[in-house]
Amino acid sequence: MAFDKKLTKIRNIGIIAHIDAGKTTVTERILYYTGRVHKIGEVHNGEATMDWMPDEKERGITITSAVTTCKWRNHNINIIDTPGHVDFTVEVERSLRVLDGAVGVFCAVGGVEPQSETVWHQADNYNVPKIAFVNKMDRIGADFHMVVEMIKDRLGAYPLVLQLPWGAESDFKGIIDILKMKVIVWDEESMGAKFTELPLPSEMEEEAKQYREMLLETIAERDDVIMEEYLADKEISMNELKRAIRSATINSDLVPVLCGSALKNKGIQPLLDSIVDFLPSPVDVPPIAGTIPGTDNKKTFPADPKGDLAALAFKVAMDAGRKTTYLRIYSGSVKVGDTVYNSAKGIKEKFSRLLRMHSNKRERIEQACAGDIVASMGLKRTTTGDTLCNENNPVLLEPIWFNEPVINVALEAKRVQDQEKLLDSLAKLAEEDPTFRFRVDDDTGQTIISGMGELHIEILVSRLKNEFFVETNQGKPQVVYRETIKKPVEHEEVFKREIGGALHFAGVKIMLDPLPRGSANTFVNKSNNPDVPKEFISAVKEGITEAERSGIIMGYPVIDIGTTLLDIYMKEESDAMAFKIVSSMAFKNACQKAEPLLLEPIMRVEVTLPEQFMGEVINDLNARQGKIEQISAKGNVQTITAMVPLSKMFGYSTALRSVSQGRATFAMQFSHYDNV
Repeated sequence: MAFDKKLTKIRNIGIIAHIDAGKTTVTERILYYTGRVHKIGEVHNGEATMDWMPDEKERGITITSAVTTCKWRNHNINIIDTPGHVDFTVEVERSLRVLDGAVGVFCAVGGVEPQSETVWHQADNYNVPKIAFVNKMDRIGADFHMVVEMIKDRLGAYPLVLQLPWGAESDFKGIIDILKMKVIVWDEESMGAKFTELPLPSEMEEEAKQYREMLLETIAERDDVIMEEYLADKEISMNELKRAIRSATINSDLVPVLCGSALKNKGIQPLLDSIVDFLPSPVDVPPIAGTIPGTDNKKTFPADPKGDLAALAFKVAMDAGRKTTYLRIYSGSVKVGDTVYNSAKGIKEKFSRLLRMHSNKRERIEQACAGDIVASMGLKRTTTGDTLCNENNPVLLEPIWFNEPVINVALEAKRVQDQEKLLDSLAKLAEEDPTFRFRVDDDTGQTIISGMGELHIEILVSRLKNEFFVETNQGKPQVVYRETIKKPVEHEEVFKREIGGALHFAGVKIMLDPLPRGSANTFVNKSNNPDVPKEFISAVKEGITEAERSGIIMGYPVIDIGTTLLDIYMKEESDAMAFKIVSSMAFKNACQKAEPLLLEPIMRVEVTLPEQFMGEVINDLNARQGKIEQISAKGNVQTITAMVPLSKMFGYSTALRSVSQGRATFAMQFSHYDNV
């Protein structure tokens, strides 16, 4: 297939990692050395370009994914810097959905940390090719080889070492390039902008040769051309090697591993070279596939600016009340003023502005085409996960799936007159963030907000104050439980009632089965009456789905239940409304007979601490009903992995600081639901 040459010069990449591995610092250096910014902004000074929100500057962490564009070796690199904290995985999820490649940043001391694992597997789910950058080689305890082993063991990846560190900790001088067999050192006076390639130092020669041999063997196993030359003892050209590494990286067979220290301005230019050399362009990844609306028929859209439009809205941001929608354009082109079709909602939308984003700064553009990641204004009803296309050739791209919130907090405006403004502001925040929900409780009249964790809720409350000028009082966080059943049960239900002077009749026989945790709910129709209209079956399914949402014990959503429709009874006075009502009643009554259970969220907690505090920390976790799963040594620190109910984890950061004299850290992520 012929393709636009310009597309081969585009790289859409994400920077992914655990919190504090140095993602934003790496991105800042990339922007500086590509000439996108003229001053390096440091995270610890609250001056990072990509951390533009007041809360990000204040806390020194990334909260929202930021998009920027830069140029290197005549290539356009679109970068999304993603958060590393578990409470903001929504930002990583939606970014990875639209990216072609990713750079995983690992701390040379911490190695593969819990959130690195999560985001890496998220990237695997979307088949995103990756390269690894081992950062912080200048820190005490830095161990490059340990990180490479952890990438292999914990991530199930095959690391291909392209660079070795020359020295470590305070002796970190530069890097050994295994492909060129040269050492690269950076000039400190130029802030790392200038670097020199020198012959290999004698003390590193032997190790470099070993790694060069391993690299050639690994590539030869995966590439027939290299294999022939390798077996014939021929000199393999640099271009051939890079072509083979690129091919293996794009197929996710290998992960090139680089190293450096972003804070000390070492290792960034070779990382940029590797992004250009090894990560895919829009034409190197398979064409985006979607379904034709209203059918199960699949359709693919190659990356072609002249093709039919296929674009995915992956993020919505509210800035001073104005809505900005971020888009990845997979095929076709759009211009300012174009009217497009939102196939998810069946509506037309108009582009009033197109913008190229540089963090929170905007640059107006007139046109965007396949391969671009841009923002637009004027899309009034488009939300995260919607597809934009041509009305005469519609397509529905796979939407983005998000985790359900696990924490509830009651919220009220400090001033009565701000209550309406509070609800309006919450609606804007909910449009931005699919993992944030809010509702007004019918019984108590309280406003309940739901999020992914304590920090998530804290940030949202802070944004209400800073961006929307609404001050609030909060209740204590409450856990969002789930409900399920213990045993299988069959149940028949008949509905016969006169409503509005007309008789309504419907009857169903259903079977409920408990499913393994994490299976989600299923619905199967096994009624074999050919005369039943399709809308009655749809009404039964709708009624059951509604009943699943409203719960059976305490009103929490029901999970992991398989519902089978065994039979359906109808008469002349049967209609869809009656079947919706009877199926909802049948489901609730069947659940009562099936021994309903309450489930609570269980978190995977990983605590990193000096050995002398092990006893106190384990005792504290046991007191919180935690189950210790693993204790492992990582250098001179210990790592405890435990499963703990979320309800027992509120305020844990304060408790951990007090039992460890502030020297322990922890990371927490949702694992599964289990019996209370």
